[in-house]
Amino acid sequence: MAEYAIGDVQGCFGELCLLLEKIAFDPQLDRLYFVGDIVNRGPKSLETLRFIKNLGESAVTVLGNHDLHLLAVAHGASKTKRRDTFGDILGAPDRDELLYWLRTRPLLHSGDKFYLIHAGLPPQWDMDTAVRCAREVEAVLCKEDADGFFRHMYGDSPDRWSAKLEGWPRIRFITNCFTRMRYCDRKGVLDMKEKGGPGSQAAHLLPWFNVPGRRSEGARLVFGHWSTLGYHVESDCHCLDTGCLWGRELTALRLDGDPWRFSVACIAGAHQVPGVCNIAASS
Repeated sequence: MAEYAIGDVQGCFGELCLLLEKIAFDPQLDRLYFVGDIVNRGPKSLETLRFIKNLGESAVTVLGNHDLHLLAVAHGASKTKRRDTFGDILGAPDRDELLYWLRTRPLLHSGDKFYLIHAGLPPQWDMDTAVRCAREVEAVLCKEDADGFFRHMYGDSPDRWSAKLEGWPRIRFITNCFTRMRYCDRKGVLDMKEKGGPGSQAAHLLPWFNVPGRRSEGARLVFGHWSTLGYHVESDCHCLDTGCLWGRELTALRLDGDPWRFSVACIAGAHQVPGVCNIAASS
């Protein structure tokens, strides 16, 4: 059995198929871990979502900000943006089944020797706190009526963790950490404006994994979200967003045994790539 984590797919289904062929993925034996943002901006969000869902127990995915944006639009809490490409999902005959499956994905997955998240963790959280916070939000998302979550999801405040946070501000902060954060200051104040790679940010900001005294230090963390960071390994934190959507690569990292990296280049003219994958879903 082999285990692979895969960076932000964002509807780049053709590249995903090529990557799975490159690693000789066998859904009967192997398992995939997706770092979130499986949909939006790329050309084939519907095919990607259906395919990953149909892999069943052979695939695990955590929620990213683009996945949550799709759900917010579907729940009437947000409008589509100019560059959104998930209209095919919203109009699909299996829309409700797909969206329910997506809504019930976790924000954090605990593997045997790693943790899978989409974006980051504030420095005040140890891993026990991170798991508890993720489960808080997941419990709200899994409710039959999750409309309240999506109505209150958007916003950059509060910007610093306190165990005293309550209600929607607490839920929003937790969601922002898991799905949006890149930088914060040494006190853990989040900055949601900076999106460039390290070195481009304001002087008082640090990548979340570089904050001195980060309480999650020592845990192996696998994440995506940060295409301008690209493939990056530091302090046992592994960023796998290599910007396939932006014309670069889609990356997989083998998690069991030696951490081998596999990548495929973005396909030119990806909108013309057939929506067919030669990997059969597990039964």
